[in-house]
Amino acid sequence: MTKLMSGLDTTRRLKRADQIVESVKRWVVVQDMQPGERLPNEATLMEQFDCARGTVREALKSLEVQGLITIKTGPNGGAVLAQVPYPLASQLLRNFLHFQHPTGPDIYQLRVLVEPQIAEMAVGNLTDADLAELNRLTELCAEAPANLEERLEQRIAELEFHNVLADRCGNPLFAFLGRFLNDLIKDLVIYKKVQLPEQREFSEANLHFHRELNEAFQQRDQAHVKQLMTEHMLSAQAFNVELEGQLVGGLLAARQ
Repeated sequence: MTKLMSGLDTTRRLKRADQIVESVKRWVVVQDMQPGERLPNEATLMEQFDCARGTVREALKSLEVQGLITIKTGPNGGAVLAQVPYPLASQLLRNFLHFQHPTGPDIYQLRVLVEPQIAEMAVGNLTDADLAELNRLTELCAEAPANLEERLEQRIAELEFHNVLADRCGNPLFAFLGRFLNDLIKDLVIYKKVQLPEQREFSEANLHFHRELNEAFQQRDQAHVKQLMTEHMLSAQAFNVELEGQLVGGLLAARQ
């Protein structure tokens, strides 16, 4: 029979199970397969790759762990393609970056480039419900927090404002980058810096820009939205440089 994955072999330096994993990934892309479609059964994969059943099962288990397939048991079972959930993809990449020690200013250096594009692209896709949600998230941050819990809730609301825009930008790469950078901020900025003295000026600047952006979104003014978001990110970047300095200074003082 014709081999389904002919021409998609991987380097022989990989062990056989890993070769199967990489070939399956390439085959899925070339064939434009979608979540819910089935992979060939074990017998077909054994013939395709000229290997034992145990090797095929090892490869399928690897694909399952990576979130690319689900394995169903029973007479109608088998490997079914699955869409990797965003939280899993984000967490794996963040796990890698945790040991690269990116700082708040590092993250904002990229946000300055990404967020204005996301906001501009989202303008035409925002529904009335989206606009209402953006306004709700904005006004959650209008009052000074009474305690640390409220302060953290407001910081999360500020990021959720940007997540709404990422979800509506219409570009899957920008959407992932936007949400991923917000996750990094939660991991590496908010929970690390929320213990510092309240930066009310920073919070007030965020509130101001979000309110201005809401008006521009209502008017569907792409140019103004992009300008405001650029100013917003530059402002946030400057505050984060200051916060990072306070954090480093506090750590140095604590060690002395």
